Amino acid sequence: MTETQTLDQPLASAAPAESTCRLCTTPLTEIFADLGMSPLANAYLKRSQLHNMEPFYPLRAHVCAACKLVQVEEFEEPSKIFGDYAYFSSYSTSWLEHARRYTDQMTARFDLGAGSQVLEVASNDGYLLQYFVEKNIPVLGIEPAANVAAAAIEKGVPTRSFFFGAATARDLVKEGYSADLLIANNVLAHVPDLHSFVAGIKIALKPAGVITVEFPHLLQLMRHTQFDTIYHEHFCYFSLLVIERLFARHALAVFDVEELATHGGSLRIFGKHSGDASKPVTASVHKLREQEAAARLDQLDSYRHFSGQVKQAKLDILQFFLDTRRAGKTIAGYGAPAKGNTLLNYCGIKTDLLPFTVDLNPHKQGSFLPGTHIPIEAPEAICKMRPDYVFILPWNLKQEIANQLSYIREWGGKFVVAIPSIEIF
Repeated sequence: MTETQTLDQPLASAAPAESTCRLCTTPLTEIFADLGMSPLANAYLKRSQLHNMEPFYPLRAHVCAACKLVQVEEFEEPSKIFGDYAYFSSYSTSWLEHARRYTDQMTARFDLGAGSQVLEVASNDGYLLQYFVEKNIPVLGIEPAANVAAAAIEKGVPTRSFFFGAATARDLVKEGYSADLLIANNVLAHVPDLHSFVAGIKIALKPAGVITVEFPHLLQLMRHTQFDTIYHEHFCYFSLLVIERLFARHALAVFDVEELATHGGSLRIFGKHSGDASKPVTASVHKLREQEAAARLDQLDSYRHFSGQVKQAKLDILQFFLDTRRAGKTIAGYGAPAKGNTLLNYCGIKTDLLPFTVDLNPHKQGSFLPGTHIPIEAPEAICKMRPDYVFILPWNLKQEIANQLSYIREWGGKFVVAIPSIEIF
């Protein structure tokens, strides 16, 4: 197997009239949020594509009445979504710092060294594993997007390009890759076949190995109306309740958990083989179970209020744009994240309300946002326009962006975020 080998991925069929839960196969009848018709959130367009037919799909999130997994239907196979990917983790300085701190913490806590093996699934451009490489700890990244994997290899991070699952995990073990630490950051949501993926984790993990998985916490999504984090590339949305049910099906167990500020409120769970008695369950796990129980995440009624929150958020966002434009004020966007495309398409915001957005990522500059066709410029366009407001689409990075663009204060410019509600600062 070469460093950039791509394994075939089976085609996904269009969603049936009545979909079933990815975790427990219960028919999905409960709507969590209906965001209308939307293109794939990472399907950025070139100018030559603007007059072509653009595919839109229903963007509906269901909640399983039985196991409480929130999920969207699958309309496109992962190989088409992630084949040539535009998201590169290394363009966020705060995310790089998050990765560096994680590396230091895990190395110390689990005594990792030259004799250890670290595997990361969905390793992107080597943003995290590069710090283990600096410590001379052996690593291997698994990244399905070949263009992103190539960027990691250029940094000196050994990376394979294929979709991870039970079959590919067995291949890795045959080659001698078994993990002392197996990392899966912000990837579980992107996996349509949860059982194959988690079975692969089980296979690739050494008997005393540790899994760490980070994902946005469903509880925070609901509390803070983070509807824009729902898009087709995110198949599932997780609570600790659901993760423990999923892991138990594969003889894995959660033994620790941390609450993180990333992505508007995330969890980092620590997993192990169920039979590993060397890692007792911490008080943090018991505390978070109680927190989710208090929020009634085990009760279907708790999920039925979210649609109303989303509709009100849409009205508030549109009101801001309409009031601002009627007052003769100007608005420019900052960022071209997938979440921004959900927000803009659901709210119907196009170039008449937001003439352009800017992004640090050169892979996105010169392209257009899917659906809305808002152009993506280099950050220098902000200085040229001197807008009254900069509308920050990656609201989870608002402080980092406000620091980068502090110069807009010179002409009286202000920043705006829409989640969890309109905030001008």
